[in-house]
Amino acid sequence: MHRIRMFYARRTSVLAALAALTAGLVLAGGPAQASPPTPPSASSARSMLASLTVAAEGSMSGYDRDKFPHWISQGDNCNTREVVLQRDGSGVSTGNDCYPTSGSWYSEYDGATWTQPSDVDIDHIVPLGEVWRSGGANWTTAKREQLANDLSISQLIAVTDNVNQSKGDDDPANWLPPRSAYHCTYAREYVWVKYSYDMTVDSAEHTALSNVLSGC
Repeated sequence: MHRIRMFYARRTSVLAALAALTAGLVLAGGPAQASPPTPPSASSARSMLASLTVAAEGSMSGYDRDKFPHWISQGDNCNTREVVLQRDGSGVSTGNDCYPTSGSWYSEYDGATWTQPSDVDIDHIVPLGEVWRSGGANWTTAKREQLANDLSISQLIAVTDNVNQSKGDDDPANWLPPRSAYHCTYAREYVWVKYSYDMTVDSAEHTALSNVLSGC
């Protein structure tokens, strides 16, 4: 297991314990929380951001989404995407294959609600291309897989498909959710992921995140 500088590993906190417990409940088929694990407070996120290395973004040379194996099995015939659909939805029922047969999904990014899972994407809060440019190009495949399927931090969220697609691999200097009420939470989530995996941030990205967090 690779040593990842996890927030909850470095500091004993009620928040981290709850995040780990929640992930365990999801995998065990416990009650849905209807959202990703709660990110650190704005003040904690500002401290995390200050500790990150500011460096120019790396190249996309060699990047391939398949280098981040995602939607792996999480047990009980469910993959990561299906677990997140159950976790982030309301009134979700599934078939024997774990795919939702009913339910609704509220997208924090744009405030839309959907009743068909095909209208919902599972977004990586820190996009995989951004991970690649921020140090992930030098990771092992196992570490990339862990990041791409990490349910213990706020890296995965169910959102409107075309909104997620408009984000692409952009960082917060170039993209924030259309729904401004979610900007603070998004920045906290984003910084938590970058900090947990000891990724770099570029100068514009750092400024954008700092500006959002200063208003939280």
